[in-house]
Amino acid sequence: MKLFKQNRIFNLSIKSQKIVLIIFLITLFIGLYEALILSPQDYLQGDSVRIMYVHVPSAWISLGIFSTIAFLSFLVFIFKNKNFFLIAKSLAPAGLVFNIIALVTGSLWGKPTWGTWWAWDARVTSMLILCLFYLMYIIAWRIFENKNYVIKVTSLIAIVGAINVPVVKFSVSWWSTLHQPASVNLMSETTIHSSMLIPLAIMTAAFVLFSLLIFLMKYNTELIKIKNKGLDRL
Repeated sequence: MKLFKQNRIFNLSIKSQKIVLIIFLITLFIGLYEALILSPQDYLQGDSVRIMYVHVPSAWISLGIFSTIAFLSFLVFIFKNKNFFLIAKSLAPAGLVFNIIALVTGSLWGKPTWGTWWAWDARVTSMLILCLFYLMYIIAWRIFENKNYVIKVTSLIAIVGAINVPVVKFSVSWWSTLHQPASVNLMSETTIHSSMLIPLAIMTAAFVLFSLLIFLMKYNTELIKIKNKGLDRL
């Protein structure tokens, strides 16, 4: 059986891109209006807290995407399903983009908050390590010619890199760090006020849509390469 019946999936994803783009632009506009206009200043950080509306969603999404890649890579080893590695491969560019955005905005936020652009804080350092795993994963697809071998290598990189995900998540709890503890918690009380939580949620939704858009474009490219044959590298 062809990969998800490629022609049908390709046509569906092309149509989906237009819909996702429109919803993304609308959501982004609302999110930016909420974040920059309606949300209040922080009583300590002032307007610099608005960086949170880009930084936090970017960090969440980069962690979520890498976790998904690692899970799909694990499934590749078990079921030998080629669809899983294709999806994982297509997710990686979006994850790397948001990882870099998180690092850059974290640095911009750190200057007025910590007094320095960079600190080898546990959270910051573990996010940098995550970025390195993203780079290794993507570069591996470019440098290895043998398809079966590159699938094994990239899957191994993702699975090993997944060990760093809980380190990023719980670093502020496990060690004494400059980075503030999590304000949004699913298992316990959320400490952030609704006036900030609502724009944060909207911006997160916008970034999820943007990552989905990047994924669809990359996935379509991979389907075209497979269809044309001989162009099946990243």
